[in-house]
Amino acid sequence: MTNNNGKMNREEAGRKGGETTAKNHDKEFYQEIGQKGGEATSNNHDKEFYQEIGQKGGEATSDNHDKEFYQEIGQKGGEATSDNHDKEFYQEIGQKGGEATSDNHDKDSYQEIGQKGGEARANQRDGSDDGKMSREEAGRKGGEKSRR
Repeated sequence: MTNNNGKMNREEAGRKGGETTAKNHDKEFYQEIGQKGGEATSNNHDKEFYQEIGQKGGEATSDNHDKEFYQEIGQKGGEATSDNHDKEFYQEIGQKGGEATSDNHDKDSYQEIGQKGGEARANQRDGSDDGKMSREEAGRKGGEKSRR
């Protein structure tokens, strides 16, 4: 692409320069300049900058992808995490999550969610003959066993 006076336009010059650079440099070169650029950006911007660009990126991604996309990448991430970690890792993060939850909620909160769970379970059982015993029956049987 040339302009009227026979010179390359900016787009063509950039493309040719990029091709020449790619021919003359290897992966390590690009890793090094990428790291330098990242460090320079980090030195020149604060936490709010990264929060803002992260939010914009998240919104753009959300606008361009559907529920299935997020399910797929979530599954891939879960599988990759599972491949890279053992049982102890999950026990440790589960304990940390439980402690954080416990620090952020009081006894009333746990009573409330327990009550909601019990009510939901009872509502599931009402009117359905799924072969499972009711809460009352389970309680009676448990009481009988504890008396023995």
